[in-house]
Amino acid sequence: MLSLKERQELLQRFHPDYREGGRREIRVGVNRGERVPNELADLFEGISLVRPGEIDLDHVRQEVDVLVIGGGGGGAAAALFAAESGAKTLVTTKLRFGDSNTIMAEGGIQAAVGKFDSPALHYLDTLGGGGFQNLPHLVHALVSDAPVILDWLVRLGVMFDRKENGDLLASFAGGQCRRRVHSAADYTGMEIMRVLRDEVYGQGIEVLEFSPAVDLVLDEKRRCAGAVFVDLDTGERFVIRAKTVILATGGIGRLHIQGFPTTNHYGATADGLVIANRAGARMIFMDSIQFHPTGTAYPEQLMGLLVSEAFRGWSAQLVNGEGERFIHELETRDITSSATIREVVDRKKGVITPTGMHGVWLDTPLVEIKKGKGTIHRIFPHLFHRFHTYGIDITKEPVLVYPTQHYQNGGLLIDASGETTVQNLFAAGEVSGGVHGRNRLGGNSLLDIFVFGRRAGMEAASRAKEIVIGKLSLDHVIEYEEELERLGVLKREIKAPLLLPDYRYEKALGRVHQ
Repeated sequence: MLSLKERQELLQRFHPDYREGGRREIRVGVNRGERVPNELADLFEGISLVRPGEIDLDHVRQEVDVLVIGGGGGGAAAALFAAESGAKTLVTTKLRFGDSNTIMAEGGIQAAVGKFDSPALHYLDTLGGGGFQNLPHLVHALVSDAPVILDWLVRLGVMFDRKENGDLLASFAGGQCRRRVHSAADYTGMEIMRVLRDEVYGQGIEVLEFSPAVDLVLDEKRRCAGAVFVDLDTGERFVIRAKTVILATGGIGRLHIQGFPTTNHYGATADGLVIANRAGARMIFMDSIQFHPTGTAYPEQLMGLLVSEAFRGWSAQLVNGEGERFIHELETRDITSSATIREVVDRKKGVITPTGMHGVWLDTPLVEIKKGKGTIHRIFPHLFHRFHTYGIDITKEPVLVYPTQHYQNGGLLIDASGETTVQNLFAAGEVSGGVHGRNRLGGNSLLDIFVFGRRAGMEAASRAKEIVIGKLSLDHVIEYEEELERLGVLKREIKAPLLLPDYRYEKALGRVHQ
């Protein structure tokens, strides 16, 4: 294992977060002075898709107690717990209900339920993985609620892997001192969303699809009171008024920070961050992006797609082009990614494909050697079939991998109930920040969305019982753009939020060669 000094040197020399020129300061608004990736800063300096004078705020399409913006796991959990608390709840989503990073999650969900494990150990692992910069009260909430969340998912019908005696099967992820990742083969997120979507529909919660939020609406007290949406089919703008709003819009992977490929789904374009920033919500740690060590580097049709960390938990090793093992595979993701980049860029020991993509080998056949023939078919059926489609048998051949943009470690600053610094605006999941510090451990993302989705849903529903909504306003949008204009940084050619990625230009191809 590396010493603390070696870890810091490795990060500073090779992790993309430390590259010069990749980030700049926000010039306007409550987050002025914070450094964020250039691609996100560009959106913050763009103009709104909403022209305030063109929106009749006195004419609303619908009014609800709790408005959930986002249809992944965090949004589904928030809606279920809000509705259970008696609130009239609406889920809106940019694409289809379930189209999200949640449904793409492979590795599993952390929860300290083992005989020799505890929330205290989970807490220490999470703090250590985040560089001890996590907000302690959020980590405490995460690990304390983890057993409750796991039990909730099991009772809803999620079919987690089990041992022969019926106990839940658990595996390692990087940075863990105990086995505590619980999976459903290598399609955990898909299995969870299968159950949650059925539950949302079964509870009669209304879902509005293909309707992204393009700006938040505040009242005269600057409290969040709804949002403006656009119908992707008709282009119509419309307003939904709500006593409380929960943002569960996910991450920013499809901005392709520094040109890296991404594991993220098609709609992960930072919408929630853009509209919340304009509304005055503070952010934290948005200068920190997580790159997953094992994104697919070949075949190129699968570029950037995740090769689950669970593979390394089941004994697969990383080796360079000369067959040398160069890092302990269960180091944290930031360290392992940095070591791979060092191997390729500095030591020139990577493997180069015919089209110039670089990578290192993930020795997947070692799983079969160490854990027994048939293990990959049993534990990783999805990944086996994904590569088999392209003529690669991962039980016999290694996989070429390279770091891929996976997660935004930061996001909107929340409290333990999921509320942001804008009153009555809550956030859950990847759009929020603080719980993971500057590096997230595998298995804590699925946990995060459900812990804070649950907390936000219950608190938003409770708060809604007391709220009287004031006069709706988009003044904050006008003021934000006027300040951009005054400073000479308003980018009229950029419409924000982006909504969907633009792949018409070479710069957006999402490739990195070193």
